[in-house]
Amino acid sequence: ALPITPGPACARHGPPAQRPLAPPAAPVAMRLNEDTVLQGDRATLVPYTSAHVPRYHEWMKSEELQRLTASEPLSLEQEYEMQRSWREDADKCTFIVLDTERWSAQAGADEDCMVGDVNLFLTDAEDPTLGEIEIMIAEPSYRGRGFGKEATLMMMSYGVKNLGITKFEAKIGQGNEASISMFKKLHFKEVAVNSVFQEVTLRLDVSDQEKHWLLEQTSHVKEKSYTDLKLP
Repeated sequence: ALPITPGPACARHGPPAQRPLAPPAAPVAMRLNEDTVLQGDRATLVPYTSAHVPRYHEWMKSEELQRLTASEPLSLEQEYEMQRSWREDADKCTFIVLDTERWSAQAGADEDCMVGDVNLFLTDAEDPTLGEIEIMIAEPSYRGRGFGKEATLMMMSYGVKNLGITKFEAKIGQGNEASISMFKKLHFKEVAVNSVFQEVTLRLDVSDQEKHWLLEQTSHVKEKSYTDLKLP
């Protein structure tokens, strides 16, 4: 059983390599956000590049994170391969979550400011408007401080505005009460429990009212060019 944790925002469901693929013509692709930065009050989202891999690899050595993310430990080279596949695959969109305050003060030194990651997957070949969302706040000192909530809202808003997503699902271990609670605060409803995998599925259908609320919640977010920020 997954442990009841003290408050990490960790909602994931199995290694990406094992997910069903969306059709090749799916509109979602990492390349769509390869130059996108979304800057919020607490969290800043940047595209997942090879420069982020060593820190990410260190995170995933944690047995707690392996349990929470249903992940197997990878070698550093396998992690680089995974990062490359995430950039190429048409059914995935991912951002690395940074600490906005620290990142701004360090003029864009990402690796020292990494907090976690947030992902969207197309999991239904028949419905490209359905996105499964995952959030991981890997750094323990950043849990329970609103980083996961803001990063999730920012990714949802990006998915609605740029990827044509109108329905979100999150699959979370039954013992991960902190993540379940967070998603319910974001208007997700519990729709299924899988006793075999010991996970809960939560869902949000983005009505006009929900879209208005979501865009209102993220009206402060600034979109910038990653390339421009990295120029000397």
